[in-house]
Amino acid sequence: MPVLEGKSSKDQDDQNGLPKLPVPPLQQTVDMYLNCMRHLVTEEQFRRTQTITDKFQAPGGLGELLQKKLLERKEVKANWVYDYWLEDMYLNNRLALPVNSSPAMVFPKQNFRAQSDTLRHALPVDYARGQLAGTPLCMEQYYRLFTSYRLPGPKTDTLVAQKSSVMPEPEHIIVACKNQFFVLDVVINFRRLNERDLYTQLQKIRKMAESEEECLPPIGLLTSDGRTEWAEARSILVKDSTNRDSLDMIERCLCLVCLDEPCGLEMSDTNRARMMLHGGGKNKNGANRWYDKPMQFVVGADGCCGVVCEHSPFEGIVLVQCTEYLLKYMIGSPSKLVRAASVSELPAPRRLRWKCSPEIQACLTTSADKLQRLVENLDMNVYKFCGYGKEFIKKQKMSPDAYMQVALQFAFYKCHGRPVPTYESASIRRFQHGRVDNIRSSTAEALAFVKAMTDKKAGLTDAEKMEKLWDAIKAQTNYTILAITGMAIDNHLLGLREIAKELNLEKPEIFTDETYIISNQFILSTSQVPTTVEMFCCYGPVVPNGYGACYNPQSGHIIFCVSSFRDSPETSSDMFVKALVECLGEMQDVCQICNTQAKPCNSTERTEDASKAVKNGRKT
Repeated sequence: MPVLEGKSSKDQDDQNGLPKLPVPPLQQTVDMYLNCMRHLVTEEQFRRTQTITDKFQAPGGLGELLQKKLLERKEVKANWVYDYWLEDMYLNNRLALPVNSSPAMVFPKQNFRAQSDTLRHALPVDYARGQLAGTPLCMEQYYRLFTSYRLPGPKTDTLVAQKSSVMPEPEHIIVACKNQFFVLDVVINFRRLNERDLYTQLQKIRKMAESEEECLPPIGLLTSDGRTEWAEARSILVKDSTNRDSLDMIERCLCLVCLDEPCGLEMSDTNRARMMLHGGGKNKNGANRWYDKPMQFVVGADGCCGVVCEHSPFEGIVLVQCTEYLLKYMIGSPSKLVRAASVSELPAPRRLRWKCSPEIQACLTTSADKLQRLVENLDMNVYKFCGYGKEFIKKQKMSPDAYMQVALQFAFYKCHGRPVPTYESASIRRFQHGRVDNIRSSTAEALAFVKAMTDKKAGLTDAEKMEKLWDAIKAQTNYTILAITGMAIDNHLLGLREIAKELNLEKPEIFTDETYIISNQFILSTSQVPTTVEMFCCYGPVVPNGYGACYNPQSGHIIFCVSSFRDSPETSSDMFVKALVECLGEMQDVCQICNTQAKPCNSTERTEDASKAVKNGRKT
């Protein structure tokens, strides 16, 4: 199967007129880098960094050479950073996919009255919004939803495409049930199966899975392990032809449907998020997954439903739009699911079989134990803040996203007393093969605001606090615009670093400097994932002592999903959520005092919000 790569500009069209991603000016990036990091490192360290960057960007220096090579690369690539970014962000990462990399969309709890309801539920050009609304966007990511696969490797993974002039297009899905995998053909004799036929086939799969004498090892656990470990286990599996055939069917399928057993927990938002991210471990549904596949639709018998996403082929907004379309289609027009006459003779779904050597059995035991530790380590709190929503923020003439980012900075500072490097994904789909760059939300202006709000000795007036809030909002908004127009620093610095490696040069000092290392430790990893239907996105932290903070602003409320790791003595998701609720309230107070047009919030409701914040998730 061919590898998904950025094509040469000579070999592809102009993506419906989309421009190429620009290479920012070198001095602009260096100046922005220094501005982003000045308040995040010691003065002594910053002076060392200044000396290093001055040398790097000096006329005739190494920076100029690397910049020249990047500009040359831009001329021959559809997107000069895509391959570098994909490897650095995903494929080179050796951590396990669940929690660490794969986000999940959590659907509203479903109330299934019978097992048959569970099976029935299993059964379907874009333009920019927000900043620079109306700009046409690259649609390349949508084609990867059902056509790609992440293949594990010993040092780096490979993102492969299911496009081949030799092999036929896949016409089957894989159904996971009781840790077993079954092939369900969705097209038979050139006819797509209707809802009744699919339901019949799912019933057959459920009965086959319950046959204890045919129960096979939970091979799906291997995909939950570290990428190098899974690659090694896979190399053992493929030595047997039966295993090769089973792997091929999974790797070429359209998607997975995971029919989960009840997890035995209260179906709170927090618990449903946990189950989506890791399946509950080896004793619940943790083995009822195949994490290499981009789309896994999870349907739990207890109503815990959602989608688990392998993140390397596409961004969150693509997943959101796909799942929103699916949910609206199912809710609004269920009769449309029956599109074709029933296929009279339905072949039985096929169980995938595995030949497991003692080596594989040992790998399964190790993988199960690692997944269980990950399950127990995840500290999650999903919280619905009802004090106000994005409509209140808009009345302040502020961007809801910028406002939320400042609130997150405020909450972190209140918990930990310092600012930290922060990641917020910014779409660059305005460009050919565009993915994301980073909005560095930990701005000097945000720090000035949170200090004004937390330093009681400063004695600032509400008007002065409001002015600093506006400065922070403007700084965040300006950086956002730079990022989505291809002028942020992270992709550019990555490109300069990787082009030096391609030239077999010694790693430039700017990239071995302590400031650069700190700049890439994203202790606060954030993302806005808004939806138009009732669901939310969640993911884990990206560093051991960090937080994952995903938020979904709605008209009258905000859903935020905060994650951390229990084994970190520094972090607590409950503590962070409690602080965030308080910070949102304090920011509202300042806005209301300084802007009488805003509708007042019920202070009693806000107090209840703060007290309830620690009840959704729990960390001692």
